[in-house]
Amino acid sequence: MTYRLLKLAFGLTLAFGSFQAHAETRITYKSAKTGSSYYQMGVQIAEAIKAGSNGDMIVTVEESQGSVQNVMEAKARGGDYVFTTPPALVSLAQGGKAMFEGKGDPKFDEIRALFPIPSLTMHFVMSADSGVSDFAGMEGKTILLGKGSFGATEGEKYLKMFGLEGKVNIADAELSNAVAALKNGQIDGFVTAGSWPAPNVIEAAASADVTVLSLSDEQIAETKRSKLVIPAGTYAGQAEDIVTTSLPVVAYTTSAMDDDTAYALTKTFWDEKAKMGEEAPWWNGVDQALMANITGKIHPGAARYYQEAGIELTDAQK
Repeated sequence: MTYRLLKLAFGLTLAFGSFQAHAETRITYKSAKTGSSYYQMGVQIAEAIKAGSNGDMIVTVEESQGSVQNVMEAKARGGDYVFTTPPALVSLAQGGKAMFEGKGDPKFDEIRALFPIPSLTMHFVMSADSGVSDFAGMEGKTILLGKGSFGATEGEKYLKMFGLEGKVNIADAELSNAVAALKNGQIDGFVTAGSWPAPNVIEAAASADVTVLSLSDEQIAETKRSKLVIPAGTYAGQAEDIVTTSLPVVAYTTSAMDDDTAYALTKTFWDEKAKMGEEAPWWNGVDQALMANITGKIHPGAARYYQEAGIELTDAQK
């Protein structure tokens, strides 16, 4: 009799454990380095998804070296992988171009979009002691671009575009060291691509006198990026608007994710977005209009949500 009771108890334990495993969906979300605005967004999304799903979905935020790495890892990750990157990088990966040349993989064709997040916003942050107020003034200065991130690649491109290639000393350090290095006088400035208000720029402006450079309309046109204005007063000591560039960013997974999970993630994100906006203003800029920034295919599970929500998708997104 005792043996039968033990056998029954063991069976119930296994069944309960199986139910728990089925009821709780675990997702890995990879976005950016700790301390960046995009890492903070990942934490906010994780909290919102957990709350909005009543704990049925658990999102673990994983530190990343940047958007390029996020795309590269799509080759080896499974159906629980969510990552963020500009749509342009997905197109480059699928075409085996630029930083993905010689690194192509059929897995890149399986990347599918879920939802848009706040856009990448370029910040060129210079110490007041450097005396730099425009791009020409960066000549001869020491600038930290970071390593491996989209912001570093974009910053390097801008320096070349504006005639500063070989005329600026590039610091060999990680972006996470930027604020400390700026305060200690080891660098004259740094470049970051976090969405505004960017945490590392907030920290730099609060702890040292800094100038965030603006681009002219001609320079913005040359970059072929979208113009974005950061209002005066966003950062400490910022008396005037900052005119800079932005690039759309999207949360992606792959076709390995099952439709129900993609649906639940997408629905919960949009349902919880207004609450996130109450805590962090960058979410208030995410609306249905940003769906146009998704240039590739949307995951069928996410597409089901958009159909229910009455959001029309383009032929390229289907």
